[in-house]
Amino acid sequence: MKFLEFINKNKNWLLAGSLMSLSSSFGQTFFISIFAGQIIYSFNLTNGEWGLYYTIGTSASAICMIYAGTFADKYKAKTLVIAMLILLSSASCFMGALSLSILLPFAVFALRFSGQGMLSHLCVVSISRWFSKQRGKALAVSTLGFAFGEAFLPLIFVALLAVLSWRSLWFLAALIPVSLIPIFLLLLKNERSPSSLSETDESLGMDNRHWARGEVLRSLNFWLYTPIMIFPGMFVTAVFFQQYHLSLKKGWAHIELVALFPVYTFTSVGSMFLFGWASDKFGSRKLLGWYQIPLALSLISFSYASNLREAAFAFLLMGLAQGGHITIFNAFWPETFGTKNIGSIKALIASIGVFGSALGPGISGLLIDYGFEFSGQMYTFGLITLAGCLLAFLGTSSIQKIGKI
Repeated sequence: MKFLEFINKNKNWLLAGSLMSLSSSFGQTFFISIFAGQIIYSFNLTNGEWGLYYTIGTSASAICMIYAGTFADKYKAKTLVIAMLILLSSASCFMGALSLSILLPFAVFALRFSGQGMLSHLCVVSISRWFSKQRGKALAVSTLGFAFGEAFLPLIFVALLAVLSWRSLWFLAALIPVSLIPIFLLLLKNERSPSSLSETDESLGMDNRHWARGEVLRSLNFWLYTPIMIFPGMFVTAVFFQQYHLSLKKGWAHIELVALFPVYTFTSVGSMFLFGWASDKFGSRKLLGWYQIPLALSLISFSYASNLREAAFAFLLMGLAQGGHITIFNAFWPETFGTKNIGSIKALIASIGVFGSALGPGISGLLIDYGFEFSGQMYTFGLITLAGCLLAFLGTSSIQKIGKI
């Protein structure tokens, strides 16, 4: 099927997935961290204290995702998406209104759980269930919302900070999720209920069967994949979370660093389609151990970057890895374990990823408070990422060799 024919035939589902990923932006680190300087100043916090609050809220989100993510196997995506959009809008208002620093973890939790957690999860699970043979391509298209949010929302809101208070901007942000509700009602009007799907409508995993979450947990190889579940969220989140601190230490204006985000975004878009095609053609298992190598090189490049041109190159490498993470990583699980229980399996994987994103800000902020420059941290992060790639390669190599976990 030609690409434009594919888009036209599946436009409702692809647009719904794209809007899910876009709306998750308001709970993503790249958006929340725009206001890091204002939050630290308003509540008289250190980098470590703000990072700790962020870690607490995000960790709570990760724990809740283990259970809440299984709802994707039981209820229609439309119902869950609307509920999360309402919660995300309410969380944005709460962030704009709170006046006590002790409440920051609650605001972070609500934003991260509804946005980065559930809406991202629902996008991937829904697309994985709605598409089979062209799942990689569908994931690449539907996750364009992530890319659009990363490219434009930071630029727009950092520019608005010059004329509006940071609290006012959170109220402005709250309007966007609720405005999408009527669109979702229209796009998913005739959506099938996951619980009503027959066995023949599902894509089987290894050994021509569906795997239960307990079986996945008991497999040794699953734990070999744990580092690549944790490290992208942990280290990429740390970079975006510390963007304000990084710009200060490197001697760059914050708006100049933010202006490089589209380099990351557009590279990730091209990478998504490239890896989406490769995933459909070669299978995600053959690519899983390789796609995070550019992330390791990106972190090392950031460590040594002395000017914005070098920072742009680091963002380019990071975008290349991110495109692979969105397509290859997300296509790997239904391809390997089947789609019948993919909601509960992906809930576990998503919670691990969210936990990783919780660790990044907390660890990096604490190390900064103790005098360890973030540039030096990124070099170490890069080396750790390479070790994770090796473990993933060992896991997928054994699958390809013996055909099972």
